[in-house]
Amino acid sequence: MITEDTGYLKYCKLSFGMSREVTRHYSTSFYSATQLFPSPVREAIHGIYGFVRLADEIVDSFHGCDQKILLDRFEADYYFALEQGVSSNPVINSFLLTVNRYGIDDAYVRAFLASMRADLEKKIYTTRLETEWYIYGSADVVGLMCLRVFCDHDEQLFGELVMPAMRLGSAFQKVNFLRDLRHDVLELGRIYFPVFSLEHFNEQTKLELVDDIKADFAEALKGIRRLPDNSRLAVHTAYRYYVRLLDKIRETPACELISRRIRIPNAEKFRLLSGAVLKHKLHMQII
Repeated sequence: MITEDTGYLKYCKLSFGMSREVTRHYSTSFYSATQLFPSPVREAIHGIYGFVRLADEIVDSFHGCDQKILLDRFEADYYFALEQGVSSNPVINSFLLTVNRYGIDDAYVRAFLASMRADLEKKIYTTRLETEWYIYGSADVVGLMCLRVFCDHDEQLFGELVMPAMRLGSAFQKVNFLRDLRHDVLELGRIYFPVFSLEHFNEQTKLELVDDIKADFAEALKGIRRLPDNSRLAVHTAYRYYVRLLDKIRETPACELISRRIRIPNAEKFRLLSGAVLKHKLHMQII
């Protein structure tokens, strides 16, 4: 049992600060949305993001190293910290604090790490079931971790929002797949959509994928509307950003999607943020 003296509390503050910087460095859009959370929720979401981002970087960016050993060590470090109650790795420590504070199910952590390991061992997903398995571990469970924070031990609300949270995680991940198409396929050699190749990627294929993601977003929105006040605005802002990103993907010819990464200009991001805040203040129904 860790004694919560001044030194330990300062280290906990440092841990969340490190995860905040990881979030800010790797995703300015998501970081901006997290600023709309109250402080305790914001810290927890940074704690989750820092952990999943670091694991993702191990499998995506640490080329020239033994990535499997690094991921195994990362996982072992987390479970050693879970046993000890603290980690000397500040990012793992902030995640551990969040897991303990909000009762995040270890099955979610294991599913996430399994999908990260799959990125080292599996390159091509040939069936819808395989893709859904990967998305569950890489995105859906992250949404469920965040939902644990938002519901703050309200088990009934959590149970009611599980499916919308998973659909939102799936939508975010599928948008990322389309946005990062060229990088995933040509640089990392990964094909997440079944029976898919760049040579056969055309407008029809793209629009079928877009329609599938729109269905995920429609179900996710029902859950966003029911989130507690302290989290609804931030999640809705992230939702609006990704919906706009999907719109840009739909508007972009398939041949261009495989040659460049779709982005949203900062000015438009600001308009999306401002619109979400205005609707929240006016108590308008989110759309």
